[in-house]
Amino acid sequence: MFEQYRSLKALHPDAILFFRMGDFYETFFEDAVICARVLEITLTSRNKADPEPIPMAGVPVHAVAAYLQRLTDQGFRVAIGEQTEDPALAKGLVRREVVRVVTPAVTWDPAALEGRAANWLAVVARGPGGFGVVVLDASTGDLRGTLVGQQAQAEEEVRRLEPKEVVFGPGVAPFAVTGALPSALAPAEWEPAARALATRIPDAAALPAELQLAAGAALRYADQHLGGALGNVHSLTTWEPAGHMVIDEASRRNLELSRALSGGRKGSLLDLLDECATNMGSRRLSEWVLFPLLDRARIHRRAEGVAALVEDGTTRRELRDALRMVADLERLAARVAHGTATARDLLATGRSLGALPPLRALLASQAGLSALVPADLATDVGLDITRSLVDDPPPTITEGGLFREGVDPELDALVRLSVDGQALVEAMEDEERAATGISSLKIRQNRVFGYFIEVSTANLHRVPTRFLRKQTLSNCERYVTAELQELERRVTTADERRRQLELDLFRRLRTRVHEAGARVAAVARAVASLDAVASLAEVASRAGWVRPEVDDSRDLVLVAARHPVVEAALRTVAGGEGRFVPNDLSITPQTASLCILTGPNMAGKSTVLRTAALVVLLAQLGSFVPADRARVGVCDRIFTRVGASDDLRRGQSTFMVEMAETAAILRDATPRSLVVLDEIGRGTSTYDGLAIAWAVAEDLHDRLTCKALFATHYHELVALADTHPRVRNLHVAVGEVGQEIVFFRTLREGGASRSYGIQCARLAGLPEPVIARARVLLQTLEKPATDGGRR
Repeated sequence: MFEQYRSLKALHPDAILFFRMGDFYETFFEDAVICARVLEITLTSRNKADPEPIPMAGVPVHAVAAYLQRLTDQGFRVAIGEQTEDPALAKGLVRREVVRVVTPAVTWDPAALEGRAANWLAVVARGPGGFGVVVLDASTGDLRGTLVGQQAQAEEEVRRLEPKEVVFGPGVAPFAVTGALPSALAPAEWEPAARALATRIPDAAALPAELQLAAGAALRYADQHLGGALGNVHSLTTWEPAGHMVIDEASRRNLELSRALSGGRKGSLLDLLDECATNMGSRRLSEWVLFPLLDRARIHRRAEGVAALVEDGTTRRELRDALRMVADLERLAARVAHGTATARDLLATGRSLGALPPLRALLASQAGLSALVPADLATDVGLDITRSLVDDPPPTITEGGLFREGVDPELDALVRLSVDGQALVEAMEDEERAATGISSLKIRQNRVFGYFIEVSTANLHRVPTRFLRKQTLSNCERYVTAELQELERRVTTADERRRQLELDLFRRLRTRVHEAGARVAAVARAVASLDAVASLAEVASRAGWVRPEVDDSRDLVLVAARHPVVEAALRTVAGGEGRFVPNDLSITPQTASLCILTGPNMAGKSTVLRTAALVVLLAQLGSFVPADRARVGVCDRIFTRVGASDDLRRGQSTFMVEMAETAAILRDATPRSLVVLDEIGRGTSTYDGLAIAWAVAEDLHDRLTCKALFATHYHELVALADTHPRVRNLHVAVGEVGQEIVFFRTLREGGASRSYGIQCARLAGLPEPVIARARVLLQTLEKPATDGGRR
């Protein structure tokens, strides 16, 4: 057995091997040690009496999905070594083979997937035309790609999608992606995979060579790990980076778009926006948040749909109620394609498709929404399923009881035999009594003889010649007839034949559903978009957001703007009485492109910065925005440099991270960008920091001329407004009551006169003796120099 184990492990040395032994998957040696630690299961040993026993840890087969998820979440690959023959029929050792390799990005098991998030495998290929970037979600069959000129662009596109794994092609320098496992495909596989792509993707030959390489590699990688061809990929969708707003990794993190700074989804913008009724809608909304639009016409179309549902609350509620009846068609279709879908999966697909036709009537009068409902809703597929399967099928497909009466005449007959076998025997018993005149004749059964006719000794003279003697007892004789033997054969085999016929019928039904996979996938995409629009409308209606004006200017004009996540959080505290203080903001590159924002810590400067950036992003993804009025000129990029943190993994200090991010902004920003900077230069000495901040501000104003918000404690920067015509000074107002300060959270014209650092330190809980000493030192430091110019 260990020779067999070692041979399988040698084929997958980089994976943990789950070795099937009866009702458990066992792991051995170092794999067992890892599993015991990660899965928190018991570490035992094989051959305990040996001087060096073999470490062993196992998990039950029925609960394997949860354990696989925990391992892949930690970045492990797991090879499934399955028993591939019946132990009862095996001669010697049961044959085992690795049937699939579960990795973070290659799985279709619903228990191992986050329903609201895509599960991307990213592939980067290099060619003469640049870099092909392809992402594949094996759980939905979604295959997408884009072509970029530089590796830095490829890195940005990959990071934007937050994949679970990344495969790097020949000539591509590997790069780190947060939360992603670096993976590999043998160099010899790339070209053959690209050539084979044409057999699976229509018009693949028309794609650039780099995309063919990357897409072929993605499918080959998935095929190898799934143990068979990925059957739910029907097309490759391309995207153009120039068609979407660019938001770099630092800005996505600073703005907390899909994850809060704590690392989780809760508290992020996406968490606030996601009121979707389906997992498909949640995944689509996530895509919209990470890929805001640049095309005003597309922004307008999406906003029209949101506006229609904001204005018509009744339709919105009815639509959302209807969408709650729709299961995850994308991932159900994947299980159908993989041949793992159960009757319950098919029934969920059928019922979901059956719930869609009413949507067409519901949205017929909504011009902005009716276009989202496809002409083909695959209703015939849904009817085929629901007319075939019973309302509550069993969890497995091998135990029978799957199909309705009338679906198949042969099956109906077998069901009657299986269910009504005893009644048929009793009917034959009545017939034989009438034919022979033996009122005491009985048909009995035992394990040795099966069914037989029993006649008492007193009635033997009435036994017809067609009765064949089977056994003689002291007071009776037992007989069989050809008719009874045939009935016995039919009754005793009916259940087995019924289960086999049902399994065959189910596989045929599943194949029919799979053949309609492209149609079902198109319906799923439409439902996802409709659900995402309805979610945006629900949030906008509930929070009192407004539809922004989106134009081709470079202006940003906000009236009573609020930070969407902070405002929502305040509603949940103090019994719902928490209130966000809104602010007006106007940035017009012709007159005031650079706003210098001053004020003490805790006054709300960072919140003002993030509010402006989030309103722009929301407007360009087609959403309403948290303001009384908003006019947004389309931005090609949003850059944020907010907050301070070390990057110990890359060996960078807070200041180096700050400078690297600032350098990227000054390198990549354009006049149509929005730049949000908070406390540039604070990680070094005062004068160095002030000099850097001053120079950065001048470059933003003089060279880039983009919209920029620059929050700082360097009050000297307010002097820029005296020499630079498009600099505007703003401050966040505070008041003083004795030695205390009151935060008004309100933006006002002009620069702040003080930083109130000691008052903020007192609010933070610094001991009173320290506060008192700091006041004395501050007075000393602020006195004019009297000793040769030194302070």
